[in-house]
Amino acid sequence: MNDISVNYSIGIGVAIFRAVAVNVNFNKRVMGLYNKSLILVFAIGLFSLNSVYSQEKSKVNKEQFKSWAQTPPMGWNSYDAYHGAVTEKQFLESVDILEKKLLPYGYDVATIDFCWFNPGPKGWSPDKWTTFPLKQLKDADGNFSPLMTMDQYGRLLPAVNRFPSAKNNNGFKSIGDYVHSKKMKFGIHIMRGIARQAVAQNTPIKNSKYFAKDIAKVQDTCKWNNNMYGLDPFKPGAQEYYNSLFQLYALWGVDFVKVDDISAPTYHAKEIELIRKAIDKCGRPMVLSLSCGETMVSYANHLERNANMYRISIDFWDKWKSVAHMFDLAYAWQPMINQGTWPDLDMIPIGNLCIGDYPLQEESSDKTEHFSRLNKEEQKTLMTLWCFAKSPLIWGGDPLTSKPEDFDMISNKNLINIDQYSVNNHQIANFVYEGMQREDRIWTAESRDGKERYIAFFNLGEKSRDLSFYFHWEYWDGNYKFIDLWTNEELGDFSNVFTAKNIPAHGVKAYKMIKK
Repeated sequence: MNDISVNYSIGIGVAIFRAVAVNVNFNKRVMGLYNKSLILVFAIGLFSLNSVYSQEKSKVNKEQFKSWAQTPPMGWNSYDAYHGAVTEKQFLESVDILEKKLLPYGYDVATIDFCWFNPGPKGWSPDKWTTFPLKQLKDADGNFSPLMTMDQYGRLLPAVNRFPSAKNNNGFKSIGDYVHSKKMKFGIHIMRGIARQAVAQNTPIKNSKYFAKDIAKVQDTCKWNNNMYGLDPFKPGAQEYYNSLFQLYALWGVDFVKVDDISAPTYHAKEIELIRKAIDKCGRPMVLSLSCGETMVSYANHLERNANMYRISIDFWDKWKSVAHMFDLAYAWQPMINQGTWPDLDMIPIGNLCIGDYPLQEESSDKTEHFSRLNKEEQKTLMTLWCFAKSPLIWGGDPLTSKPEDFDMISNKNLINIDQYSVNNHQIANFVYEGMQREDRIWTAESRDGKERYIAFFNLGEKSRDLSFYFHWEYWDGNYKFIDLWTNEELGDFSNVFTAKNIPAHGVKAYKMIKK
């Protein structure tokens, strides 16, 4: 029902009662009935109008979250450098570096990745920092080791030995305040569901009459981390539990939440909806990032209705084979590039990675500390694809030990401008016969005002090659000045066709096109 139909209903009601009044004796009793009825009709009409307004307001609120990420989010995440063991000191020192070196380019989110509630194994100390295994052990008596830091409502809290400012139930409030003082946004990673430890203790759910065992789905567990049980989204108390989580995060000043084990290998649609409702109800805007991948394209519409960004890849690392695979994923998801909801190609593994070596029992043997194994051409290819595909730009290298050239690689203003502000981003589909096996790709984009166009020529093969673009493929007929996006070199004017020459193996050449 809209405003017009409400007014129409009121008008019809008034007319009927007027007609009744005209055809009866106008004694006091009839007039009294008429007046009471007229008041009733107006009351019903006003109730209907208010109902319409509420429905419209609710509809707006459902879409409001998209305004919290109008451009692809940019920032840094601790996982690629510190696994699940980052400390407060390491994080705050990283924030200081980010403020100076990357915030001017738009990298404004700093995120503590997973297992911040894990104090580490017995004897672990931040003073002798190492990464550590993150799985909980359980003895014959049912005791967990280590015990995760948790409140009386089954909500996980920062481990105080790693985050000293979290003492006295302060949580991440002090860290959030510090990040905000740098004019940056504060993010955290969480695991889907409720802690197994909470279920064992059957902790109460805040603001409800239910308990952890009422909502836990014990057969629904994460394939790679055993800290949590999933929730049964149809059980009373499940929504209240997620509400209590995000109310807590709002008190901490959280701006960005990455929820893991939720979009793949199993897509947990109903838990995603619970989280969406909890964020919308908590009173603080929080960008919602869903992980991990590869998320199936068949869920794209649901993702757009609920999340600001969503992983379309499995954990991405610094291997050329993984970079090449991203072209297939970016091509498949390009129709879903949309304002406020972004397909996420994952973190950028450039710089110093896997500090102190990752626990080998949890990770493959190549997760020893190292600088990115991608060569410079492959790194340029990565950055160019991420920006042309408008992926969120979340850097994973260690801010404290990465080299100046690593910061330079992720700070190309021309490409960041394309990532943040371009439109009509897509791969040119002129490769139908060889499909995804083709070893060259072309991506294009345009400025919002239509005055600039952008084109990237990718060579996925093992030998250098030339690659041509015919302007009529995109109805870009005319004469254009070409400027190299990586070097800012002006190449001159071209019409009808342009050939990028000697594109190195695994490399890219990318250009701004200005119409003459």
